[in-house]
Amino acid sequence: MRKLFLCLVVVLFGCGVASAQFNVQGGSQSPVKVAKPKPKPRPVRKRKPPAPKLPPAKELFGAVEVPAPLAARAIGSYSKGCLAGGIALPFNGPDWQVMRVERNRNWGSPQLIDYLERLSSDARAHDGWPGLLVGDLSQPRGGPMLTGHTSHQVGLDADIWLTPMPDHTLTLQEREDVTAVSMLKDPFSVDTTVFTDLHIKLIRRAASYPQVARIFVHPAIKKSLCQRAEVAGKNHTWLSKVRPWWNHHYHFHVRLACPRGMEGCVNQKPVTGDLGCGKELDNWNKMLKNSAIWAAEQNIKHPPKPPNKEPPKMEPPKKKPPKESAAEDKAAKDKAAKKKMKSWKKQVQLHSLPKDCKTVLTSGGNKLLSVDDQLPPRALRAIASKDAGPSVPILTPAELQIVRKGGQLGMPLPDRNPVR
Repeated sequence: MRKLFLCLVVVLFGCGVASAQFNVQGGSQSPVKVAKPKPKPRPVRKRKPPAPKLPPAKELFGAVEVPAPLAARAIGSYSKGCLAGGIALPFNGPDWQVMRVERNRNWGSPQLIDYLERLSSDARAHDGWPGLLVGDLSQPRGGPMLTGHTSHQVGLDADIWLTPMPDHTLTLQEREDVTAVSMLKDPFSVDTTVFTDLHIKLIRRAASYPQVARIFVHPAIKKSLCQRAEVAGKNHTWLSKVRPWWNHHYHFHVRLACPRGMEGCVNQKPVTGDLGCGKELDNWNKMLKNSAIWAAEQNIKHPPKPPNKEPPKMEPPKKKPPKESAAEDKAAKDKAAKKKMKSWKKQVQLHSLPKDCKTVLTSGGNKLLSVDDQLPPRALRAIASKDAGPSVPILTPAELQIVRKGGQLGMPLPDRNPVR
Protein backbone atom coordinates (compact mmCIF):
# COMPACT_ATOMS: atom_id res chain seq x y z
CA MET A 1 0.00 0.00 0.00
CA ARG A 2 2.80 2.38 0.93
CA LYS A 3 4.55 1.63 -2.42
CA LEU A 4 1.37 2.42 -4.35
CA PHE A 5 1.08 5.80 -2.60
CA LEU A 6 4.69 6.74 -3.39
CA CYS A 7 4.20 5.83 -7.06
CA LEU A 8 1.12 8.04 -7.22
CA VAL A 9 3.03 11.00 -5.72
CA VAL A 10 5.85 10.59 -8.23
CA VAL A 11 3.39 10.53 -11.18
CA LEU A 12 1.57 13.64 -10.01
CA PHE A 13 4.83 15.53 -9.49
CA GLY A 14 6.03 14.62 -12.99
CA CYS A 15 2.77 15.87 -14.52
CA GLY A 16 3.13 19.24 -12.74
CA VAL A 17 6.68 19.75 -14.01
CA ALA A 18 5.63 18.93 -17.58
CA SER A 19 2.72 21.38 -17.38
CA ALA A 20 4.99 24.17 -16.19
CA GLN A 21 7.42 23.53 -19.03
CA PHE A 22 4.57 23.56 -21.53
CA ASN A 23 3.41 26.99 -20.30
CA VAL A 24 6.91 28.50 -20.52
CA GLN A 25 7.34 27.31 -24.12
CA GLY A 26 4.15 29.03 -25.23
CA GLY A 27 1.84 26.10 -25.48
CA SER A 28 -0.67 27.53 -23.00
CA GLN A 29 -3.40 30.01 -23.89
CA SER A 30 -2.31 32.31 -21.07
CA PRO A 31 1.48 32.63 -21.34
CA VAL A 32 3.51 33.96 -18.49
CA LYS A 33 4.22 37.71 -18.98
CA VAL A 34 7.84 38.70 -18.78
CA ALA A 35 8.36 42.27 -17.45
CA LYS A 36 10.21 44.55 -19.92
CA PRO A 37 13.00 46.73 -18.58
CA LYS A 38 12.00 50.38 -18.21
CA PRO A 39 13.73 52.75 -20.69
CA LYS A 40 16.29 55.05 -19.18
CA PRO A 41 15.13 58.66 -19.01
CA ARG A 42 16.67 60.87 -21.69
CA PRO A 43 18.90 63.61 -20.39
CA VAL A 44 17.30 67.08 -20.67
CA ARG A 45 19.15 69.15 -23.22
CA LYS A 46 19.77 72.69 -22.19
CA ARG A 47 18.70 75.10 -24.91
CA LYS A 48 21.25 77.64 -25.94
CA PRO A 49 20.15 81.18 -25.31
CA PRO A 50 19.26 82.97 -28.56
CA ALA A 51 22.14 84.93 -30.04
CA PRO A 52 21.72 88.67 -29.43
CA LYS A 53 20.55 90.52 -32.51
CA LEU A 54 22.99 92.95 -34.03
CA PRO A 55 22.10 96.57 -34.71
CA PRO A 56 21.33 97.58 -38.31
CA ALA A 57 24.30 97.47 -40.66
CA LYS A 58 24.48 101.27 -40.88
CA GLU A 59 25.24 101.44 -37.14
CA LEU A 60 27.84 98.67 -37.35
CA PHE A 61 29.70 100.41 -40.17
CA GLY A 62 29.06 103.95 -38.93
CA ALA A 63 30.64 103.15 -35.56
CA VAL A 64 34.02 102.13 -37.05
CA GLU A 65 36.53 104.96 -37.36
CA VAL A 66 39.46 103.18 -39.05
CA PRO A 67 39.74 101.15 -42.28
CA ALA A 68 39.97 97.38 -42.49
CA PRO A 69 43.66 96.25 -42.53
CA LEU A 70 43.10 94.08 -45.60
CA ALA A 71 44.02 94.18 -49.27
CA ALA A 72 42.15 96.98 -51.03
CA ARG A 73 38.91 95.68 -52.52
CA ALA A 74 35.43 96.96 -53.34
CA ILE A 75 33.02 94.21 -52.26
CA GLY A 76 29.46 93.93 -53.58
CA SER A 77 27.46 96.56 -55.41
CA TYR A 78 27.37 100.33 -54.97
CA SER A 79 24.24 100.13 -52.79
CA LYS A 80 24.93 96.80 -51.09
CA GLY A 81 28.53 96.22 -50.14
CA CYS A 82 31.58 97.31 -48.19
CA LEU A 83 35.20 98.40 -48.60
CA ALA A 84 38.40 96.61 -47.57
CA GLY A 85 41.73 98.45 -47.35
CA GLY A 86 40.20 101.91 -47.72
CA ILE A 87 42.47 104.94 -48.17
CA ALA A 88 41.70 108.43 -46.86
CA LEU A 89 41.71 111.45 -49.14
CA PRO A 90 43.76 114.05 -47.21
CA PHE A 91 41.71 116.99 -45.93
CA ASN A 92 43.88 119.39 -47.93
CA GLY A 93 45.56 118.99 -51.29
CA PRO A 94 47.07 121.35 -53.82
CA ASP A 95 43.77 121.53 -55.73
CA TRP A 96 41.12 120.26 -53.31
CA GLN A 97 39.68 120.54 -49.81
CA VAL A 98 37.47 117.99 -48.03
CA MET A 99 34.19 119.26 -46.58
CA ARG A 100 32.14 118.00 -43.58
CA VAL A 101 35.19 116.25 -42.14
CA GLU A 102 33.29 115.32 -38.94
CA ARG A 103 31.40 112.71 -40.95
CA ASN A 104 34.60 110.70 -41.52
CA ARG A 105 33.49 109.90 -45.07
CA ASN A 106 36.65 110.81 -46.97
CA TRP A 107 37.61 107.15 -47.57
CA GLY A 108 37.73 105.30 -50.85
CA SER A 109 39.46 102.69 -52.94
CA PRO A 110 42.96 103.57 -54.18
CA GLN A 111 41.46 104.02 -57.64
CA LEU A 112 38.99 106.64 -56.39
CA ILE A 113 41.65 108.61 -54.50
CA ASP A 114 43.91 108.62 -57.58
CA TYR A 115 41.01 109.78 -59.74
CA LEU A 116 40.12 112.72 -57.47
CA GLU A 117 43.72 113.89 -57.25
CA ARG A 118 44.09 113.75 -61.02
CA LEU A 119 40.74 115.41 -61.72
CA SER A 120 41.48 118.30 -59.36
CA SER A 121 44.85 119.05 -60.99
CA ASP A 122 43.60 118.59 -64.58
CA ALA A 123 40.54 120.79 -64.01
CA ARG A 124 42.72 123.61 -62.67
CA ALA A 125 45.41 123.27 -65.33
CA HIS A 126 43.21 122.78 -68.41
CA ASP A 127 39.81 124.30 -67.56
CA GLY A 128 40.58 127.10 -65.10
CA TRP A 129 38.60 125.54 -62.23
CA PRO A 130 40.02 126.92 -58.96
CA GLY A 131 39.89 123.62 -57.07
CA LEU A 132 37.49 120.96 -55.83
CA LEU A 133 35.41 121.00 -52.67
CA VAL A 134 34.97 117.28 -52.04
CA GLY A 135 31.93 116.00 -50.16
CA ASP A 136 31.12 112.44 -49.14
CA LEU A 137 33.11 109.47 -50.44
CA SER A 138 32.67 106.37 -48.24
CA GLN A 139 33.08 105.41 -44.60
CA PRO A 140 36.39 103.80 -43.52
CA ARG A 141 34.98 100.32 -44.21
CA GLY A 142 32.24 101.38 -46.61
CA GLY A 143 28.83 99.87 -46.00
CA PRO A 144 25.50 101.61 -45.38
CA MET A 145 25.72 105.10 -43.91
CA LEU A 146 23.99 106.50 -40.86
CA THR A 147 22.53 109.37 -42.93
CA GLY A 148 22.32 110.67 -46.43
CA HIS A 149 23.12 107.98 -49.00
CA THR A 150 21.92 104.67 -50.34
CA SER A 151 25.05 104.11 -52.41
CA HIS A 152 28.66 105.17 -51.58
CA GLN A 153 29.16 101.73 -49.97
CA VAL A 154 32.17 100.28 -51.82
CA GLY A 155 34.60 103.19 -52.11
CA LEU A 156 33.92 103.99 -55.77
CA ASP A 157 31.50 106.96 -55.37
CA ALA A 158 32.29 110.60 -54.62
CA ASP A 159 30.28 113.82 -54.29
CA ILE A 160 31.93 116.96 -55.65
CA TRP A 161 30.45 120.34 -54.84
CA LEU A 162 29.61 122.69 -57.69
CA THR A 163 30.87 125.53 -55.49
CA PRO A 164 34.44 126.55 -56.49
CA MET A 165 37.14 126.15 -53.88
CA PRO A 166 38.00 129.49 -52.18
CA ASP A 167 41.49 130.95 -52.40
CA HIS A 168 42.29 130.13 -48.75
CA THR A 169 42.36 127.02 -46.59
CA LEU A 170 39.06 126.62 -44.77
CA THR A 171 39.10 125.99 -41.06
CA LEU A 172 37.56 122.81 -39.71
CA GLN A 173 34.61 124.82 -38.40
CA GLU A 174 34.08 126.50 -41.78
CA ARG A 175 34.00 123.08 -43.42
CA GLU A 176 31.11 122.18 -41.14
CA ASP A 177 29.23 125.47 -41.56
CA VAL A 178 29.70 126.49 -45.21
CA THR A 179 26.77 125.55 -47.43
CA ALA A 180 27.13 124.59 -51.08
CA VAL A 181 25.49 126.86 -53.66
CA SER A 182 22.42 125.61 -55.52
CA MET A 183 22.50 125.85 -59.30
CA LEU A 184 18.70 126.13 -59.60
CA LYS A 185 16.53 129.14 -60.29
CA ASP A 186 13.34 127.11 -59.88
CA PRO A 187 12.56 123.37 -59.69
CA PHE A 188 12.89 123.00 -63.47
CA SER A 189 15.78 125.18 -64.63
CA VAL A 190 19.24 126.35 -63.68
CA ASP A 191 20.28 129.89 -62.86
CA THR A 192 22.59 130.77 -65.77
CA THR A 193 24.28 133.46 -63.68
CA VAL A 194 25.42 130.73 -61.26
CA PHE A 195 25.80 127.67 -63.48
CA THR A 196 28.54 128.94 -65.79
CA ASP A 197 30.60 127.60 -68.68
CA LEU A 198 33.28 126.62 -66.15
CA HIS A 199 30.81 124.24 -64.49
CA ILE A 200 30.09 122.59 -67.86
CA LYS A 201 33.80 122.15 -68.55
CA LEU A 202 34.33 120.68 -65.07
CA ILE A 203 31.59 118.07 -65.53
CA ARG A 204 32.85 117.26 -69.02
CA ARG A 205 36.35 116.81 -67.58
CA ALA A 206 35.04 114.57 -64.79
CA ALA A 207 33.22 112.33 -67.30
CA SER A 208 36.12 112.09 -69.74
CA TYR A 209 38.19 109.46 -67.89
CA PRO A 210 37.63 105.84 -68.99
CA GLN A 211 37.20 104.52 -65.42
CA VAL A 212 34.11 106.70 -64.89
CA ALA A 213 30.87 104.71 -65.20
CA ARG A 214 28.34 107.47 -64.47
CA ILE A 215 27.93 111.02 -63.25
CA PHE A 216 24.66 112.05 -61.60
CA VAL A 217 23.31 115.62 -61.79
CA HIS A 218 19.93 117.27 -61.28
CA PRO A 219 17.68 116.95 -64.37
CA ALA A 220 17.75 120.75 -64.82
CA ILE A 221 21.55 120.64 -64.95
CA LYS A 222 21.42 117.79 -67.47
CA LYS A 223 19.05 119.90 -69.57
CA SER A 224 21.46 122.83 -69.50
CA LEU A 225 24.39 120.57 -70.41
CA CYS A 226 22.49 119.32 -73.46
CA GLN A 227 21.74 122.85 -74.56
CA ARG A 228 25.19 124.32 -73.91
CA ALA A 229 27.48 121.37 -74.59
CA GLU A 230 29.30 123.30 -77.35
CA VAL A 231 31.22 125.34 -74.77
CA ALA A 232 33.08 122.14 -73.75
CA GLY A 233 34.03 121.17 -77.32
CA LYS A 234 32.52 119.54 -80.37
CA ASN A 235 32.71 116.00 -79.04
CA HIS A 236 29.57 115.36 -76.99
CA THR A 237 29.92 111.65 -76.27
CA TRP A 238 30.70 112.42 -72.59
CA LEU A 239 27.03 113.41 -72.15
CA SER A 240 25.99 109.73 -72.28
CA LYS A 241 27.68 109.18 -68.91
CA VAL A 242 25.91 112.14 -67.27
CA ARG A 243 22.56 110.90 -65.95
CA PRO A 244 19.78 112.91 -64.26
CA TRP A 245 18.83 112.13 -60.66
CA TRP A 246 16.99 113.76 -57.77
CA ASN A 247 18.60 116.35 -55.47
CA HIS A 248 21.93 116.68 -57.28
CA HIS A 249 21.50 120.43 -57.71
CA TYR A 250 24.48 121.66 -55.64
CA HIS A 251 26.92 118.81 -56.34
CA PHE A 252 27.58 116.10 -58.89
CA HIS A 253 28.12 112.45 -58.04
CA VAL A 254 30.95 110.54 -59.71
CA ARG A 255 30.80 106.74 -59.87
CA LEU A 256 33.76 104.68 -61.02
CA ALA A 257 33.45 101.26 -62.64
CA CYS A 258 34.80 98.24 -60.77
CA PRO A 259 38.56 98.02 -61.28
CA ARG A 260 39.50 95.30 -63.72
CA GLY A 261 40.00 91.90 -62.10
CA MET A 262 38.64 92.95 -58.69
CA GLU A 263 36.84 89.87 -57.39
CA GLY A 264 33.43 90.41 -55.79
CA CYS A 265 32.86 93.94 -57.13
CA VAL A 266 29.55 94.25 -58.99
CA ASN A 267 29.20 96.79 -61.80
CA GLN A 268 26.09 98.58 -62.97
CA LYS A 269 24.88 97.94 -66.46
CA PRO A 270 27.02 100.13 -68.77
CA VAL A 271 25.43 103.23 -70.26
CA THR A 272 24.41 103.13 -73.90
CA GLY A 273 25.55 105.54 -76.59
CA ASP A 274 22.36 107.60 -76.16
CA LEU A 275 23.26 111.10 -74.98
CA GLY A 276 20.08 111.26 -72.89
CA CYS A 277 18.95 114.63 -74.17
CA GLY A 278 15.60 113.60 -75.63
CA LYS A 279 12.85 111.34 -74.30
CA GLU A 280 14.58 110.70 -70.96
CA LEU A 281 14.62 114.41 -70.14
CA ASP A 282 10.98 114.78 -71.22
CA ASN A 283 10.05 112.07 -68.70
CA TRP A 284 12.08 113.78 -66.00
CA ASN A 285 10.33 117.07 -66.68
CA LYS A 286 6.99 115.39 -66.03
CA MET A 287 8.25 113.90 -62.77
CA LEU A 288 9.75 117.22 -61.68
CA LYS A 289 6.46 118.98 -62.39
CA ASN A 290 4.45 116.54 -60.28
CA SER A 291 7.01 116.74 -57.48
CA ALA A 292 7.11 120.55 -57.54
CA ILE A 293 3.30 120.85 -57.45
CA TRP A 294 3.08 118.45 -54.51
CA ALA A 295 5.84 120.27 -52.58
CA ALA A 296 4.20 123.68 -53.17
CA GLU A 297 0.79 122.39 -52.05
CA GLN A 298 2.33 120.94 -48.89
CA ASN A 299 4.05 124.25 -48.23
CA ILE A 300 0.72 126.09 -48.50
CA LYS A 301 -1.05 123.60 -46.21
CA HIS A 302 1.77 123.51 -43.68
CA PRO A 303 3.79 126.74 -43.98
CA PRO A 304 7.08 126.78 -42.10
CA LYS A 305 6.92 128.56 -38.76
CA PRO A 306 8.81 131.85 -38.60
CA PRO A 307 11.82 131.79 -36.29
CA ASN A 308 10.96 132.85 -32.74
CA LYS A 309 13.01 135.93 -31.90
CA GLU A 310 11.62 136.29 -28.39
CA PRO A 311 13.45 134.62 -25.52
CA PRO A 312 11.83 131.38 -24.40
CA LYS A 313 9.34 131.73 -21.57
CA MET A 314 10.26 130.18 -18.29
CA GLU A 315 7.58 127.64 -17.44
CA PRO A 316 7.08 126.22 -13.96
CA PRO A 317 8.43 122.71 -13.57
CA LYS A 318 5.93 120.05 -14.48
CA LYS A 319 4.67 117.76 -11.78
CA LYS A 320 5.90 114.23 -12.04
CA PRO A 321 3.20 111.87 -13.28
CA PRO A 322 1.96 109.29 -10.80
CA LYS A 323 4.04 106.15 -10.71
CA GLU A 324 2.73 103.51 -13.09
CA SER A 325 1.67 100.14 -11.86
CA ALA A 326 3.84 97.14 -12.62
CA ALA A 327 1.36 95.96 -15.29
CA GLU A 328 1.25 99.36 -17.02
CA ASP A 329 5.03 99.63 -16.87
CA LYS A 330 5.42 96.17 -18.45
CA ALA A 331 2.88 97.02 -21.16
CA ALA A 332 4.76 100.23 -22.00
CA LYS A 333 8.07 98.37 -22.20
CA ASP A 334 6.55 95.67 -24.42
CA LYS A 335 5.13 98.31 -26.74
CA ALA A 336 8.49 100.06 -26.99
CA ALA A 337 10.24 96.74 -27.67
CA LYS A 338 7.78 95.88 -30.47
CA LYS A 339 8.26 99.32 -32.01
CA LYS A 340 12.03 98.93 -31.87
CA MET A 341 11.83 95.46 -33.44
CA LYS A 342 9.57 96.74 -36.24
CA SER A 343 12.05 99.52 -36.98
CA TRP A 344 14.95 97.06 -36.82
CA LYS A 345 13.36 94.78 -39.41
CA LYS A 346 13.07 97.65 -41.90
CA GLN A 347 16.80 98.39 -41.73
CA VAL A 348 19.49 96.73 -43.85
CA GLN A 349 21.12 94.01 -41.75
CA LEU A 350 24.67 92.68 -41.91
CA HIS A 351 23.51 89.25 -43.09
CA SER A 352 21.96 90.82 -46.21
CA LEU A 353 25.35 92.16 -47.35
CA PRO A 354 28.03 90.00 -49.03
CA LYS A 355 29.55 87.46 -46.63
CA ASP A 356 33.00 89.06 -46.83
CA CYS A 357 31.60 92.23 -45.28
CA LYS A 358 31.53 90.57 -41.85
CA THR A 359 35.23 89.82 -42.25
CA VAL A 360 35.78 93.46 -43.20
CA LEU A 361 33.94 94.62 -40.08
CA THR A 362 35.73 92.32 -37.63
CA SER A 363 39.23 92.55 -39.09
CA GLY A 364 41.91 94.19 -37.00
CA GLY A 365 40.20 93.05 -33.80
CA ASN A 366 37.20 95.34 -34.22
CA LYS A 367 34.38 94.31 -31.88
CA LEU A 368 30.90 94.49 -33.35
CA LEU A 369 28.46 96.87 -31.72
CA SER A 370 25.64 95.15 -29.81
CA VAL A 371 22.01 96.25 -29.77
CA ASP A 372 22.44 97.80 -26.33
CA ASP A 373 25.63 99.72 -27.11
CA GLN A 374 25.60 103.45 -27.74
CA LEU A 375 27.09 104.87 -30.92
CA PRO A 376 30.49 106.49 -30.40
CA PRO A 377 30.69 110.33 -30.30
CA ARG A 378 32.13 110.56 -33.84
CA ALA A 379 29.14 108.70 -35.25
CA LEU A 380 26.71 110.91 -33.33
CA ARG A 381 28.43 114.00 -34.73
CA ALA A 382 28.08 112.57 -38.24
CA ILE A 383 24.33 112.17 -37.71
CA ALA A 384 24.04 115.74 -36.43
CA SER A 385 26.13 117.32 -39.21
CA LYS A 386 24.62 120.06 -41.33
CA ASP A 387 23.26 119.25 -44.78
CA ALA A 388 25.81 120.02 -47.48
CA GLY A 389 23.47 122.18 -49.54
CA PRO A 390 20.06 123.84 -49.66
CA SER A 391 16.83 122.09 -50.58
CA VAL A 392 15.23 122.34 -54.01
CA PRO A 393 13.37 125.65 -54.53
CA ILE A 394 9.62 125.61 -53.81
CA LEU A 395 7.17 127.24 -56.19
CA THR A 396 5.48 130.41 -55.04
CA PRO A 397 1.64 130.45 -55.17
CA ALA A 398 1.82 132.51 -58.38
CA GLU A 399 4.30 130.09 -59.99
CA LEU A 400 2.15 127.17 -58.86
CA GLN A 401 -0.83 128.57 -60.77
CA ILE A 402 1.30 128.95 -63.91
CA VAL A 403 2.52 125.37 -63.74
CA ARG A 404 -0.97 124.01 -63.03
CA LYS A 405 -2.28 125.73 -66.17
CA GLY A 406 0.44 124.13 -68.30
CA GLY A 407 2.82 127.08 -68.40
CA GLN A 408 6.57 126.69 -68.14
CA LEU A 409 9.08 128.41 -65.90
CA GLY A 410 12.64 129.15 -66.84
CA MET A 411 14.21 127.80 -70.03
CA PRO A 412 12.14 125.10 -71.79
CA LEU A 413 13.72 122.24 -73.70
CA PRO A 414 14.14 122.86 -77.43
CA ASP A 415 11.99 120.96 -79.89
CA ARG A 416 15.06 119.42 -81.50
CA ASN A 417 18.12 118.11 -79.71
CA PRO A 418 20.90 120.61 -80.59
CA VAL A 419 23.76 118.16 -80.01
CA ARG A 420 22.77 115.50 -82.52
